[in-house]
Amino acid sequence: METMVVGYWNGKKEKIKQKFPGITEQDLNFPEGKEKEMMEKLEYKLGIAKLDLANIIEAL
Repeated sequence: METMVVGYWNGKKEKIKQKFPGITEQDLNFPEGKEKEMMEKLEYKLGIAKLDLANIIEAL
């Protein structure tokens, strides 16, 4: 499952930082086309599976 984070990302990343205080602005910034790498970094840092992370982001 691919999660599309590009459209409303600025609003979502603020909600992610509120939900997970250990996540920084730098963790959530990514160059165009590097969404997958950013998601992998978040999965690792939060210790959750790809599908779980995708569901959390979609629900915000």
